[in-house]
Amino acid sequence: MTSAERDRRGRARRYQLGRALRIARKVVIVGLGLAIVGAAVFTVLLVIWGNDSNLPKIEKIGDYHPRQVTRVVDREGRSLGDIGSEKRTLVPIAKIPKVFLDAVVAAEDATFYQNQGVDYTGILRAARDTVMKGRFAGGGSTITQQVVKQMLLTPEKRLKRKVQEWLLARQLTTKLTKQEILEIYVNQNNYGHARYGCEEAARYYFGKSITDVNLAEAALLAGLPQIPTNLSPRTHPEAAKRRQMYVLGQMVKLGYVGQAQADKIAAQPIQLVPEAAAREAAAPEAVASVYRRLNETYGDRLPTLGATVKTTIDVKLQELARQSLERGLESIDDRQGYRGPSGHLAGAALEKHRAALKAAHKNGIKDSETVEAIVEHLDKGGAKGRLLVDLGGSTGVVDLAAETRYGVGAKPLSERFKPGDLVRVRLAPDRRHGDKEVPVSLELGPQAAMVVLDPHTHEVLALVGGYNFRPGGYDRSQRAMRQPGSAFKPFLYAAAIESGRYTAASILNDAPEVYDLWKPQNHEKEQFRGPVRLRTALALSINTVAIKLMDDLKLPLVRDFAHRMGITAELPDSLGLSAALGTCVVTPLELANAYATFADGGQRGDPRLLLSIGDEPVPPGQTQPAIRPETAYVMVSLMRSVIDEGTARAAAGRIRRPIAGKTGTSNDLNYGTKDAWFVGFTPDLLAAVWVGFDDGGRSLGRGEAGARSALPIWIEFMSKALANRPARDFVQPPGVKVMQIDATTGLLASPGAEGITEVFIAGTEPKDTAPSQGEEVSPDKILLERN
Repeated sequence: MTSAERDRRGRARRYQLGRALRIARKVVIVGLGLAIVGAAVFTVLLVIWGNDSNLPKIEKIGDYHPRQVTRVVDREGRSLGDIGSEKRTLVPIAKIPKVFLDAVVAAEDATFYQNQGVDYTGILRAARDTVMKGRFAGGGSTITQQVVKQMLLTPEKRLKRKVQEWLLARQLTTKLTKQEILEIYVNQNNYGHARYGCEEAARYYFGKSITDVNLAEAALLAGLPQIPTNLSPRTHPEAAKRRQMYVLGQMVKLGYVGQAQADKIAAQPIQLVPEAAAREAAAPEAVASVYRRLNETYGDRLPTLGATVKTTIDVKLQELARQSLERGLESIDDRQGYRGPSGHLAGAALEKHRAALKAAHKNGIKDSETVEAIVEHLDKGGAKGRLLVDLGGSTGVVDLAAETRYGVGAKPLSERFKPGDLVRVRLAPDRRHGDKEVPVSLELGPQAAMVVLDPHTHEVLALVGGYNFRPGGYDRSQRAMRQPGSAFKPFLYAAAIESGRYTAASILNDAPEVYDLWKPQNHEKEQFRGPVRLRTALALSINTVAIKLMDDLKLPLVRDFAHRMGITAELPDSLGLSAALGTCVVTPLELANAYATFADGGQRGDPRLLLSIGDEPVPPGQTQPAIRPETAYVMVSLMRSVIDEGTARAAAGRIRRPIAGKTGTSNDLNYGTKDAWFVGFTPDLLAAVWVGFDDGGRSLGRGEAGARSALPIWIEFMSKALANRPARDFVQPPGVKVMQIDATTGLLASPGAEGITEVFIAGTEPKDTAPSQGEEVSPDKILLERN
């Protein structure tokens, strides 16, 4: 290469270099200008948006009272259910382990303890992405910024909102400590599956408090808030594992854990508790009662209460009561054929029923109603299909997969119904008002309720509101107002005993009589027995004797007595003599609690459900004497005869210990059973069972009665509930005398005669002696009739 050529090339390079420098200089000048203009604009925006009158105040964050669940537990602290729209339990930072806090910082904000609420590197990265993408890009949010965003701002991606987020984050660091900010962050986050805050997340995924989580669990939880739906270890285990490994890697970089420890955890599978740890409420009936009580007391403060409410419920008895009730209803279904449609209509009859439905339910149906809907169509989608029915004002949908009660049988449930069939349904607890299709449940057979009490404390040990009861359902144990039938008779008999005019040995005539054109009959028109003792009359539930007692004592006296015992029903005068047969209406809880007055020696108390709210004990209600202890004991003795020789004899063979109780059956005009009851108790445990249809207008079926429908449920429950309890007898008070009487006359047994044992309130025992064998009997000594 010649020297001229080298000079030419050198000049060309110098020219290109000079040109490049000139271009670069222009770029720098333009860039600096743009930066200055941008900074000026940004400064103006900071001033404008920072002084926006609508800018939220950070003081709201300092006064942190989030929505959280109120946990309802049984008497031993076992979970019954939660109250609250957000499953959150607030945990102070002092109780949160360092391993979890380290994992949170590593996952979300490595410079958390050093920055002033804003990560400027993240801001520059977000600015670059905004320029490159031509639209605002998020990113670079610190933990402080996330707290601001969650508590004060909307999630929209706009520059104004982001700038306000930076401003508020800076302000927040001057008002709260890092620990306070971190406490809000870990309690506020959504961790998936409607669990908010680290405490509920730890309970849901690992079955433990956040205070007890280990490194593997902490790393998993810390990574969830990024995208909880897509990172859930229950639904996306692989994504959750990758996120856990990322958090562990960040913890290693920050020196929180060693590489070997992180590698060991990364190689292990994620360990979760079964989904049953998040099971539905064990006692939704009790949880609903607690909610009503708390709502009355706390009102608008209830969503943030976050207390643990201890109840009197025993979860083991609760589960046993529910099982016994459901198996008992299934037995009734089997023998009465409650497995299919109640009828079938076509043509004009079908259209007439459809018009009647529309007129009666154009505005929807109530949760206490059952409706005889019309089957329109079977949709075979889903697990077992859906049954579409006409409710009158809307279309009801039955999820056949959820109908576990009626799914029993050889024929699939989806094959038992066809268009035009009539099928009884009620609103499902999970219904959503305004839906075009309303979730409903089948109500082909009867329903039932059960209440279990400690008779001495009046504490509620179990409440069952119906078959397959779900939160939001119709709780029959506390809401169903039904006729107790003969289960009311013990109050009538007790009033007679306490009056001093009658004893357990008094003789009344079981014979037909007419009262104002009404001729009372015994159950299923049984034959009349003639003169019988009061004990026998109650044991066999003889209606004519009960009417004679009511006619003599009069309704006002009996009404006052029943109210003293705990019956709250009005018992209006219009009931007349029929009140003796239980034609008033009561709830199962009300009736059970009134019977507890007998078992508690005449002491009346209100049903008790709450033991404590948070750290504050709920004092028990005051008990007060309702009747004499002697009257209560005599009545317990009379009700023991119901078990030993009366309508509830089936219980004696299964439960071999002292028990007392009374069957109850209310009938329609054709003597079909509408309501079946049994209330029975030992000295330590009382249970009441009701069986019937919710609308009260349908018979349980041929042969059903208190002894056949309700008593088996009671026996099934009590035989298991008492299995490991020692047998105890009822305590006889001092004012009771035990005498030998003649079974026929009710008088004292004649010398040398065998006689039977009877109990009396001291001073009311018979004074005369029964005639000796072969001696002529005076009618006035045998038959006591009151006019």
